[in-house]
Amino acid sequence: MTIGVDLGGTNVRVGLVDNGILVRQRSMALEQKDSLQATLAQLIALIQPFADDSVNSIGIGVPSVVDIDRGIVYNVANIPSWEEVALRDILEKEFDLPVFVNNDVNCFILGEHQFGLAKGYRSAVGMSIGTGLGSGIIIDNQLYAGSNCGAGEIGLLPYLDKNIESYAATQFFESIHGTTALEASLSATLGDKNALSLWDDFGKHFGVAVKTVLYTYDPEVIILGGSIAKAYPFFRASMYESMADFAYPVTLRRLQIFQSQNENIALLGAAALVRQLV
Repeated sequence: MTIGVDLGGTNVRVGLVDNGILVRQRSMALEQKDSLQATLAQLIALIQPFADDSVNSIGIGVPSVVDIDRGIVYNVANIPSWEEVALRDILEKEFDLPVFVNNDVNCFILGEHQFGLAKGYRSAVGMSIGTGLGSGIIIDNQLYAGSNCGAGEIGLLPYLDKNIESYAATQFFESIHGTTALEASLSATLGDKNALSLWDDFGKHFGVAVKTVLYTYDPEVIILGGSIAKAYPFFRASMYESMADFAYPVTLRRLQIFQSQNENIALLGAAALVRQLV
């Protein structure tokens, strides 16, 4: 069995995974984020109860750029004390188990490819829509991270007066419209016309992000994840409308886009890192 860890800027989740099945899990709010030692101690304490003789490895997804070969994470999002952390060495010394570290969105698409909606596809992209907009990439059935684990950061590409994620992630609601995605979703559920119009505008911008993925990676399938993906029914139509000018119509006809259905898929993907040679 493998321990999977999904480390976020707010919460950390740990699960025991057996052949793609989550046997048990535990989550906790991340505390004292300004202290590297405190956050590491909390992470180790959360993993400890799972690390028995049945476990053969640990996989961990982190919202950062990762030196995959050395297991070092850099400038972890929303954890200011994690500027450069030799996470693999720290955890291997603590638990005497092989440790595999990768970006959290890479773990998301790996989980979908191994156990979820992207299973059976040779090429896939996972788009995580939340505070930012990041992508994980599968090419020829292998996770592709790039030379610095930075492949797929399409949200940072220039767009209009800012970048893509300014219009296709949380910032669209909070910075531009003074609300939240959750509030807009709840209002849209009640049929509020202003909220529905807001989601319509969001979908048009998000369609640009999807076209960017298509021109760059040309995947068979795209899986949408992250908190904002839960509102996919509200922006799906306008997303496709904005994609109508895509240069290759046959690509659009063949493309599959799914909303992720498994809230634990990134945890499963982190556990599956041991299978990957990246």
